[in-house]
Amino acid sequence: MARKTATGLYSCLMPPVKKDSHMKPVHILSDLAQAAAEPKPARLAVLGYPVAHSASPRLHQPALDAFQIDAAYIRLEVTPGSLSEAFDLMRELGFIGCNITVPHKFEAMACCTEISPQAKQLGSVNTVVFSETGTFGYNTDGPGFVAAIEEAFAIQVSQAHTLILGAGGGAGQAIATQCCLQKPAKLTLVNRSLDKIEALAERLRILSPATEIRTLTLTDPELKHSCHEADLLVQTSSLGLKADDAKVIPDDCFLTRHCAYDTIYKPAETRFLGSARKAGCRTDNGLSLLLHQGALAFQHWFPGTDPLPYMRAAMQMNDQA
Repeated sequence: MARKTATGLYSCLMPPVKKDSHMKPVHILSDLAQAAAEPKPARLAVLGYPVAHSASPRLHQPALDAFQIDAAYIRLEVTPGSLSEAFDLMRELGFIGCNITVPHKFEAMACCTEISPQAKQLGSVNTVVFSETGTFGYNTDGPGFVAAIEEAFAIQVSQAHTLILGAGGGAGQAIATQCCLQKPAKLTLVNRSLDKIEALAERLRILSPATEIRTLTLTDPELKHSCHEADLLVQTSSLGLKADDAKVIPDDCFLTRHCAYDTIYKPAETRFLGSARKAGCRTDNGLSLLLHQGALAFQHWFPGTDPLPYMRAAMQMNDQA
């Protein structure tokens, strides 16, 4: 069904995705029952606020179709504080599970009846499985990040000094924790304020005592020096989703030798990545993280499957469209 080409990309025969004219680009809780009753019923979703930008359906739907699973994957906009209500309704409507994105990754932990050990370590949930016995929470962001970095830059996270911008958020904390699980020599955490990342740093020092962990704010005079010391700069905050967002860090923080990664993938080049590219850095965006964490999430819903080739082919088709 799939083969790996010389360029490392996958090609595969994939049935065309049937577009249902009744399916909306974004759903809300009040129309979820209708989506679940469509000829191709909604059984999986990505939950966020906002969520219209999410590319998850473009990856998951081709995989569902390739495995002949009669289900639709939709975007579901859920306001903060309403996640428990959303889970109850989804369970009632026969949903298999869902992905969780900003700003619900912390709230999701409190809404699950059981959380995987890895999700507990990473401090957030991004993948949920509904079953007869409960609501199970997982985190695929961490391992997905490691796979994305190794693929994009051909470097081992364990061998890199990583500096994480926005480390106090859900994605930032998960990535910081995953970095520590790889036991690097150094890790730098940067956030608007120190309170969240100081507490995070204390937990990470217990997790990896040999890792030198530094914390600083975005306004710290040492920021430029700390960036220059790092090998991999990772931007995990929401800054960059809007064209008029402020720069995360000044342009002089970038060096040609840096690898720069932004967890945002729409726009494809944020101001952070634009500055990095102009400085001569190697860059990549969060689409590769979405791809790898999405494949791992799919395997939680459908154990024994390998959706990565189908998702990769779908991503390439979207890039060429």
